[in-house]
Amino acid sequence: MGTISIEHGDRLFWLGRYTERAYTTLKALEKLYDRAIDSSPDEYKKYLAAFGLSDSYGGKEEFFRSFIFDKDNPSSVAASLVRAYDNGIVLREEISTEALSFLQMAMDRLESTKHSSQALCLSLLPLEDIMFGFWGCVGEYVYDEEIRTIIECGKYVERLDLYFRLKYPFSAIEREFGRLCASLRNVPKNTPYRYNTKQLCTLVEVVGLGEGYTSGSGEAISALGRLFEPVRRSVMAG
Repeated sequence: MGTISIEHGDRLFWLGRYTERAYTTLKALEKLYDRAIDSSPDEYKKYLAAFGLSDSYGGKEEFFRSFIFDKDNPSSVAASLVRAYDNGIVLREEISTEALSFLQMAMDRLESTKHSSQALCLSLLPLEDIMFGFWGCVGEYVYDEEIRTIIECGKYVERLDLYFRLKYPFSAIEREFGRLCASLRNVPKNTPYRYNTKQLCTLVEVVGLGEGYTSGSGEAISALGRLFEPVRRSVMAG
């Protein structure tokens, strides 16, 4: 494909971020749901606090319904899938029709699950498989390394952002940071969509704290958000 434009790179990056946001949010909410049902009905308030959000939901059921199904909630699984699909439409030729169809299937599955009588974890399990199918298509049908690398960068930036916010075990932070660095090393030198080495150094310092990384989580989250600045944001980014 050759060197891609900043606008196109922006869409690829946010395709990776939004798709991963939907998946990781879904997994985090499933674990949270189990704890809320078993013994901690107010556990969802800690989740809100991790993102600096106030509790305007009136209880755990309203919270879960909003954060999974409400397209008007920008933090929901549904909203992330819509944004991923909107970017995917523009990138159809680059990511393949097959990959785009998995995003459509994911949205359809989520919509059909909204009124399911099954337990939440069981009814949403097929959605996880569909999203794995999307990533499989990216690996199978995206032949241009530059395109695939930028999508993967978005994926691991988003995953780390959520892991830092939700205070995942350091082993998970370390693993995903290694994956992000591997993707960054594969970004072609001649692309205008470059990462900011200063922000990367901040991430290296925070991860270098080991088990005490949480003391630098704020700096890490800020660095992740600015890792690909300065770039000209596309309509669908952010």
